[in-house]
Amino acid sequence: MGYFVPVTPGTRYVSVGGAIACDIHGKNHHLSGSFAQHVESLDLIGPDGTTRTLGQDTDDFWLTAGGMGLTGIITSAVLRLTPVETSLMSVDTERVPDLHTLMRRMRESDDDHTYSVAWIDTLASGRALGRSVLTRGEHASAQQVRHRRRGGALPAEPRLTAPPYAPGWLISRPTTKVFNEMWFRKAPAHRVGEITDIPAFFHPLDGVAGWNRLYGRRGFVQYQFVVPDAGEQAMVEIVRRLADAGHPSFLAVLKRFGPGNRAPLSFPMSGWTLAVDLPTHPGLRTLLAELDRIVVAAAGRLYLAKDSRLDAETLSAMYPRLDEFRAGLRRLDPDRVFRSDLARRLDL
Repeated sequence: MGYFVPVTPGTRYVSVGGAIACDIHGKNHHLSGSFAQHVESLDLIGPDGTTRTLGQDTDDFWLTAGGMGLTGIITSAVLRLTPVETSLMSVDTERVPDLHTLMRRMRESDDDHTYSVAWIDTLASGRALGRSVLTRGEHASAQQVRHRRRGGALPAEPRLTAPPYAPGWLISRPTTKVFNEMWFRKAPAHRVGEITDIPAFFHPLDGVAGWNRLYGRRGFVQYQFVVPDAGEQAMVEIVRRLADAGHPSFLAVLKRFGPGNRAPLSFPMSGWTLAVDLPTHPGLRTLLAELDRIVVAAAGRLYLAKDSRLDAETLSAMYPRLDEFRAGLRRLDPDRVFRSDLARRLDL
């Protein structure tokens, strides 16, 4: 018997303090919620240099959770871990022909799976709009792996390293279209109970050191938003806009969220979240502004942990409890000792 973190994002390169400050989520939010919900208490150094211990019964705990580091410095935390029998995962995979089928499958059966995520081909259009590979997983039991190795718990060093300078055409519409076609076709039509290790299931990109360099000198933007269950059509419209625009993306993942929590700046809400990596190209800023408007109209919001372009006015439309957070900061840190570029841009 061992233990695993209750919530892990798509990379292992995250600190516990950062996980709390961003109130991160994983493939299991629909059942387990966000990271802060599994924190019993935390120690926080405030702007006056004193350290306080905060529990979930305090308002300042929930200002800190999702507070993007603006309430102070987290020095320690007490977590509730998840007991696991092995360091391996039992994974089910299936190809899904279109977005409507995918969302129906996830909506009807995600409560039967602890971890669930879908890769979406954002270049597919027409009847194949949003074709996907749906992956679900559980921690494998000792009985399931009694004849298999038990390794894979500890992170291995990356097996590959991206070149220091990638050519600009590497992540282009033609190359991404070929990659997406191959990725979709290589996935099994339906496979149940494949045994894999923890790093391969949760953190596949960590296996390529410097993978972000593949986007070239211009880099990329990761755009992640959530819309409530009632905003399902907004999700369909955004995937359609991405396909029509033809901006290449080989990494786009859809997940289900369960209810949110008490934190005024926590990102998750009951509904759907899509994260998509988009190379910086002419017209991308205009496209993302259009997507922002769709998200706002659907009563959704963007994930501040991945944001580099939102403006203060749009933020106010997305986070209805923003004034509550600002009031809490004025009380905790009236002299604004803790600031960040994001806080200045968004007037936090």
